[in-house]
Amino acid sequence: MHLRIFGDPVLFHIGTVPVTETMVTSTVVTLLLIATAVLLAYLATLRPQHWLSLVAFMIVESFDNLVTEIIGRRHTIVSTLAGSLFLFIASCNIAGQLPGVHPATGSLATTSALAVVVFLSVPIAGIRSNGVWGYIKHYFRPNPLLMPLHVISELSRTLALAVRLFGNIMSGHLVVGLLVALAGFLVPTPIMALDLLIGLLQAYIFAILSTVYIGAAISAGEE
Repeated sequence: MHLRIFGDPVLFHIGTVPVTETMVTSTVVTLLLIATAVLLAYLATLRPQHWLSLVAFMIVESFDNLVTEIIGRRHTIVSTLAGSLFLFIASCNIAGQLPGVHPATGSLATTSALAVVVFLSVPIAGIRSNGVWGYIKHYFRPNPLLMPLHVISELSRTLALAVRLFGNIMSGHLVVGLLVALAGFLVPTPIMALDLLIGLLQAYIFAILSTVYIGAAISAGEE
C-alpha cells in the first residue's frame, strides 16, 4: 500500500520522517532560487553592467515600487517577503509545466503553509510598526463589539489565500494532464500556455494580497 500525506505520495523516509513528492519539488525549487539569487547578487556586485544584473535590479525595483504604491512608503522587509512569495509560487507553477512534475502549489499543504506565513507576518509587522497595544487596539475599532468579526476576517482571508491558489493551480494541472493523456502533447500546448499564464497571475495576486494585508497592519496605528 502506497502511503499518502495530504494526497501526496511518500517517496522515501529520512529516519521516521516521510518525504513526499511535494516536499521534494518545493525543496528543489527553493535551492534553485537560492542559487540564482546568489549568482545575481554576485553579478550585481562585481559586474553591474551585465544583463543579468540589470534583470536583478529591475526585479528588486519593481517590488519596491509595488510595495510603495500599496503601503505608501518604501519598506524593504515587506518588499523582500512579497518578492520571495511571488518568485517561489511562480517557479513552482513553471516547474509544474515540466513532464512528470507535480507543482508544489497544487498541494493544499504547500498553499496552506504559504498562507500561514502571511497570517503570522501581519501581526508581526503591525506590532513592529505600532507597538503591541497600538496594533491590538485596531481590533476594537470602530466598535469593540466588532472585535470577533475582525478576528474571523483575518482567519477567513488566510483560508481564502490557501484555497484560491490551490484550486487554480490544481484545476489547471488536471485539465492539461487530461488533454495530454487524451490528445497527445501538441494539441494541449495552447492550454499549457494559458495554464502557465494563470500560474504567474496567481503568484502575482498572492503577493499583492499579502502586501495589502501587511500594509493594513502597518498603518493600523495611524487610523
